[in-house]
Amino acid sequence: MTAIKHALQRDIFTPNDERLLSIVNVCKAGKKKKNCFLCATVTTERPVQVKVVKVKKSDKGDFYKRQIAWTLRDLAVVDAKDAIKENPEFDLHFEKIYKWVASSTAEKNAFISCIWKLNQRYLRKKIDFVNVSSQLLEELPKVTEESVPSGENQSVTGGDEEAVDEYQELNAREEQDIEIMMEGCEYAISNAEAFAERLSRELQVLDGANIQSIMASEKQVNILMKLLDEALKEVDQIELKLSSYEEMLQSVKEQMDQISESNHLIHLSNTNNVKLLSEIEFLVNHLDLAKGHIKALQEGDLASSRGIEACTNAADALLQCMNVALRPGHDMLLAVKQQQQRFSDLREHFARRLASHLNNVFVQQGHDQSSTLAQHSVELTLPNHHPFHRDLLRYAKLMEWLKSTDYGKYEGLTKNYMDYLSRLYEREIKDFFEVAKIKMTGTTKESKKFATLPRKESAVKQETESLHGSSGKLTGSTSSLNKLSVQSSGNRRSQSSSLLDMGNMSASDLDVADRTKFDKIFEQVLSELEPLCLAEQDFISKFFKLQQHQSIPGTMTEAEDLDGGTSSRQHNSGTPLPVSSEKDMIRQMMIKIFRCIEPELNNLIALGDKIDSFNSLYMLVKMSHHVWTAQNVDPASFLSTTLGNVLVTVKRNFDKCISNQIRQMEEVKISKKSKVGILPFVAEFEEFAGLAESIFKNAERRGDLDKAYTKLIRGVFVNVEKVANESQKTPRDVVMMENFHHIFATLSRLKISCLEAEKKEAKQKYTDHLQSYVIYSLGQPLEKLNHFFEGVEARVAQGIREEEVSYQLAFNKQELRKVIKEYPGKEVKKGLDNLYKKVDKHLCEEENLLQVVWHSMQDEFIRQYKHFEGLIARCYPGSGVTMEFTIQDILDYCSSIAQSH
Repeated sequence: MTAIKHALQRDIFTPNDERLLSIVNVCKAGKKKKNCFLCATVTTERPVQVKVVKVKKSDKGDFYKRQIAWTLRDLAVVDAKDAIKENPEFDLHFEKIYKWVASSTAEKNAFISCIWKLNQRYLRKKIDFVNVSSQLLEELPKVTEESVPSGENQSVTGGDEEAVDEYQELNAREEQDIEIMMEGCEYAISNAEAFAERLSRELQVLDGANIQSIMASEKQVNILMKLLDEALKEVDQIELKLSSYEEMLQSVKEQMDQISESNHLIHLSNTNNVKLLSEIEFLVNHLDLAKGHIKALQEGDLASSRGIEACTNAADALLQCMNVALRPGHDMLLAVKQQQQRFSDLREHFARRLASHLNNVFVQQGHDQSSTLAQHSVELTLPNHHPFHRDLLRYAKLMEWLKSTDYGKYEGLTKNYMDYLSRLYEREIKDFFEVAKIKMTGTTKESKKFATLPRKESAVKQETESLHGSSGKLTGSTSSLNKLSVQSSGNRRSQSSSLLDMGNMSASDLDVADRTKFDKIFEQVLSELEPLCLAEQDFISKFFKLQQHQSIPGTMTEAEDLDGGTSSRQHNSGTPLPVSSEKDMIRQMMIKIFRCIEPELNNLIALGDKIDSFNSLYMLVKMSHHVWTAQNVDPASFLSTTLGNVLVTVKRNFDKCISNQIRQMEEVKISKKSKVGILPFVAEFEEFAGLAESIFKNAERRGDLDKAYTKLIRGVFVNVEKVANESQKTPRDVVMMENFHHIFATLSRLKISCLEAEKKEAKQKYTDHLQSYVIYSLGQPLEKLNHFFEGVEARVAQGIREEEVSYQLAFNKQELRKVIKEYPGKEVKKGLDNLYKKVDKHLCEEENLLQVVWHSMQDEFIRQYKHFEGLIARCYPGSGVTMEFTIQDILDYCSSIAQSH
């Protein structure tokens, strides 16, 4: 180890001006045995720096290299693992923990001891030495090392470290004195012994001078000693006086202590008295209820306004006394317990009085309101509950007091209020709806007396049936209405046109009057119900002190029964509901009180739909408007939810009305003996569209109507074509032309934006079938001439030149003249007159298309005439063959025929 240390000092540390003080041969714990050395070094220059250096033998040779160095200041912990047993393992905690295993325990102890000494001498830093023997940290290490290569005997003992520590540099003056001394002795460098001998002699001279000086000052020392003795005597005298003074003050101190203790007891007594007075005043001020309040709670008049105000003030005072936050220990006082018991008795007594009185008020209100039902039975109005609400709102503060003090009685009052008011409202609302039904059916009976009697009888019969029938029964009036429309359409064709117009006007006017009357009645019903529900909901919120605008995570459905919701809280009776459920409680109360509104509305809607299926249009618009208004006020309110549910029923009836109309289109049967004319469902679509446009003007649910339009117009198009294909009396083109012309005229007049594409399609179909009918009909008057020229065109199409057609035997000039002679002007006029009569038989009078068709036939006949003239000029040039009538003759024939008819 000595040779290794010598080599390390020479090769590694001396070039860096460092001295090696301790070394330990180590390897890393838990890994392959790769040995290295940990060295403790100090620098030779000041300030001294202490380092721990890791040195490793190079892989390429026998020399050592410096691998890593840590300053001692970075060392935090030295862990020797075991302070009792010998263990070569130890840890050094720098920026991270390094685990080492020394080659021997002695080397490890020597290295740790050296680290401890270096820390004590140079750093004074608190390094934790864990699991290190205390003896190792107190004694200097015994291990000495050989001299280092500098030529001086250096060791790692404590003495060497002290020598290093005692070394001090020469200051500037000392250096100057040495230089002056050495200049006086020129031989100081060449002859050191002579220089040392001279210095020794001078030192002896100085020592002698010092001894003489000390002996000369002995007298002064004696004088000083005498003075010190005198001073000590004076001090003794002062101490005696201080002792006497202390004895004198001792008795005064005892008296002062007694006075201080007495003052402390007096102060403590005063403090206790003040605190006791404060506690008594607190209890008296907060737990004392005035006699007037007690009398009001026990005997106060709950019927008069003054008595209610006195009871309200007394109840508030009682609540304040009961809610006082008592200080620790107050509840153990007998007087406080008695007072609290008295307050509880007063609260119970007054709560019973208040609950009993309010129950009587609820019952009396039911009787008072029942007496006023008679005067409303003939009018379509609901009784006004504002006076009742106004009287009850005087008790609102007392209800709030009852809610906070006795929730059980508060909940009982709530149930009683709902029971009494639900029965009262049920009677009022049922009577109200009965009046509405009487007005609807009575008006219907009067208006239908001069119109369609079968439909009136059907409506009356269905009115007397149960209003809870299945939805299938609701289609009876609609189907009978449409069958009557088909029958009346056939009947109208057999009557004169003047009577037909008068009949149509009468029936239409009566239907409009009926529907307008129904619309007003239905609007009146909704207008009466809406303020009634809103007023009751506002009253419930104010009277029962419930938050109706508090947002809640969810709402109960109307199908839930109120009793079920209440029973779920009975386990918590006496505890007020949280604010988050108060809005739900308002809805539950409204559902229980107005449980008959939704069934009655559904019955009224069913009756209106039975009377006339088109009433569903009025109801859809009115109900949508009221739902929209209610949702703007409060989307989760009872009124909004109820009207929304009823709106779903109305929408179903509307969809059913549309489906029934489409189904009846498909079921229409036409007469085989009479001409078709305008189909009944085409006329009904016109009536429906006109009515719907007047009803849905500026309505919120225009989208529903647009969807219905699309379904209906598609059904009309399909079934018109179906009827046209089945028609035997009237040509298919006539049926298509007349009905699509009527549809086009209707859509053009009403200007329905969602049916623009269908309007264009109807116009195109009308034009196509008009042209087809005209071409088909014109083939009849000049049949032989048509066949002749068709043969000429066939020959040309086969490749024969037009000039050579006249050489064909069947199409020579003689054959052409023969055919032309068969159609003189008289025969042409006769053929056109027969064609006019046939067209007149095909076309219906309602659509008035005869002149339009006749004008189109005139144009088409002239076009054919010009075509024949062109063929004659091209195929028979220079023959001089011409038609026996001219274009002007055709115009004259057509004009005279039209005027004669």
